[in-house]
Amino acid sequence: MSTIHVDVVSAEESIFAGEATLVSLPGESGELGILPRHTPLITRIKPGAVRIQRADNGQEEFVFVAGGILEVQPHCVTVLADTAIRGKDLDEAKALEAKRLAEEAIQSAKGELDLARAQSELAELVAQLAAIRRLRKK
Repeated sequence: MSTIHVDVVSAEESIFAGEATLVSLPGESGELGILPRHTPLITRIKPGAVRIQRADNGQEEFVFVAGGILEVQPHCVTVLADTAIRGKDLDEAKALEAKRLAEEAIQSAKGELDLARAQSELAELVAQLAAIRRLRKK
């Protein structure tokens, strides 16, 4: 069975490093599925779920990323995430509270820059909640 090495890293730490048979994640132009020997590619990624089908045990590893860069080489995938959270560490209640605060910040924004920041944060939190709900269904 052919595999591809996957590294998911954030500014704070390495989140995942290992062999996989499939990696899927939200690319800038839509959902991407990466298999071993994929054509080289560099693209931005949107906030959402990185799903990694582990080669060692067949289990799916789940990581939420808040955007970043994806580099694909035929035998290596690197996800450089702005923020990355392991699926098991996601907290729905905390995300819901942060979403509520972001919505309040949009309503009370005093300038275009404040509004843009609040909208960006809200979009990230909506993606995080969608990822949490998808993970909980499994």
